[in-house]
Amino acid sequence: MTLHEARKILALAPDEDPRPYLADFKSARERIAALVSREADEALADRYYEGLVEFDQAIAVIRDSLEAPGPVAPPARPTLIPPATAAAILSGIGAPDDDRAPAPRRRALVWLVWLLVILAGAAFGGWLYHQYAANRALQQQARIAYLEREGSVLVENRRWQEATRAFAEIEALVPGSEVARIGRSNIEVGMAEEQTQFVGYWTGQAISELDSGRLDEAQAAIQQVLEKHPADKEAVAIRERIAVARAGQTLEAAIAAARKQLDNRQWAFAIAAARRILATTPHNEDAQAILTDATAALAKHTADQILAKELLEKAVARDQGQFDAQALDWLREASALAPNNPEIAARLEKMASYTRTLRVPGDFATPAEALAVARANDRIVLSEKTWQGPLIVNAAIDLQGAGSAKTVVECPATEGSPITIGPDGKGARISGITFRHESFHAIGTTRFSAALVRGGTATFVDCRFSDASGHGLVVIEQGGAIASRCRFSDNGWNGAAAIGNGCVLEVRDSESLNNFEHGIESWDGAAVTLVNNRCEGNTRNGIHVDNGAASAILEGNQLIANREFGLVLASAGAGKISGNTARANLLGGLVIRAAAAALTATGNQATLNQGPGLVLEKGLPPAAYASNTVTQNTPQQIIADANLSQQEEPKPVVPNNQPR
Repeated sequence: MTLHEARKILALAPDEDPRPYLADFKSARERIAALVSREADEALADRYYEGLVEFDQAIAVIRDSLEAPGPVAPPARPTLIPPATAAAILSGIGAPDDDRAPAPRRRALVWLVWLLVILAGAAFGGWLYHQYAANRALQQQARIAYLEREGSVLVENRRWQEATRAFAEIEALVPGSEVARIGRSNIEVGMAEEQTQFVGYWTGQAISELDSGRLDEAQAAIQQVLEKHPADKEAVAIRERIAVARAGQTLEAAIAAARKQLDNRQWAFAIAAARRILATTPHNEDAQAILTDATAALAKHTADQILAKELLEKAVARDQGQFDAQALDWLREASALAPNNPEIAARLEKMASYTRTLRVPGDFATPAEALAVARANDRIVLSEKTWQGPLIVNAAIDLQGAGSAKTVVECPATEGSPITIGPDGKGARISGITFRHESFHAIGTTRFSAALVRGGTATFVDCRFSDASGHGLVVIEQGGAIASRCRFSDNGWNGAAAIGNGCVLEVRDSESLNNFEHGIESWDGAAVTLVNNRCEGNTRNGIHVDNGAASAILEGNQLIANREFGLVLASAGAGKISGNTARANLLGGLVIRAAAAALTATGNQATLNQGPGLVLEKGLPPAAYASNTVTQNTPQQIIADANLSQQEEPKPVVPNNQPR
């Protein structure tokens, strides 16, 4: 190192005396040495050491210039020049008594020291930055690898939000990252697959429940989809279907309630219910039919009340305090027309008491005991109770119950009919009683009916015949029966039937509902008169007439929703068919065969049947039936020249093993 270079390092001018600054050189040298000794980083310590050596060399050159010349060897690392040695070197140069250097020179030395420190710091900072950048790159790569693995696991576990955050962080670390792009793509594919599976499962569940009529369950299932995917078209469509079905169920329930009121003869309530339905669905055919039937029934009920009052007045005028068959018949008819009229009931009780009255319980413990001693014109009164049958009636007695909803006669289905009218029971009258089997037992072709008329004649008023193994009411062996204001329901064969030559069945103002065969049937020479009845929901036809040469009179009957035809006229020798309505039957409305050509058919209506409205067998001219109304049937209105020659199925055998 030259003297010029040494002076430059120590910030001395070419001709400037260095001795006043020796103390400052010493202090600066100690600071640099301290930096070397404290630095842990080897590379930075080397840089400090190089600066220290250069500084010591400069001092040595200055010393040599002040004293005798002689080379000064730089100290070897790691042995540093001790501060004491440096101080001795500096002190050997000699200094004036006042060892404080002038202020400008001191500042220059301080600047020099700090310049060295700054340069060393800058070098260290650059090295640190380089190290930081390298470490950060490694950390970033490690973080990306971790996030990629984590994101893949989250995708496999369908944790879409967490996976999205993982790949978003990768994108933030490396914009445009292929890893992030692939990860987001996998998320989209997975979410789409999951959505398809999720929607497919719950929509399938909803459809299954909907098809089964479980609307609450269907709504809960489709709500699972709508909560996550409210705009899903299929789910929205299913929700609409559920709403329509729910409205349909509500409508069906309302119609069922109105029909039940019609069945229970609550005419005013049925009318009001039908009108409520029509207010929201004005073209509903069921409601229109209920309104029509209930309105007609209410009008008839009103007329019946007027007639009942007239009959009461006539009976009162004949009351002489003794038995009067005509007056009693008038009162009975009046009671049938107005069963809730207390004045008629009181007068009937008074005039009936002119004959012998046997009360059960009271005079006798059971109905069978009372019947065993009863004679013609006796009155047997049964209290409100379920009584045990079978009962045998072989006298023209008057058997009265407390009302068909209160007095019941029943027996096991295998033991016989709950009541049988024998050949000697001509003129018997039964009212206010339900006849049924204890349990339904529809097995075999020989089954007992709820009521059997064998050779005798009986009038049934306000009675019910239900749950029989066989027919509800059957007339055989030239017997005769009149049923007025009765109900035949849920029987194993027909609601009411007449079988054989000489048998007569008259049914008026009654209902035959939900029987396993026909509502009312006659065949093999029996004659029927059927007026103002309602035959609905029977498994076969509403009315089936196959009388041979016997007559058939059918007027004003409502034949509704039977699973075959409303009315089938197979044969009859005389009579008329008028004012009947066949509506909403499954196979069709009216069927007339050639063997029934003697009957005139006028003013009948066939509408809304799921089959032809009118079927005429070969040989019957359609013009003869032009006065009948046939509309809105499917698929056609009238079928003429039909081939109906198929063999009739065998009829059920009616057991008559009751004693005569």
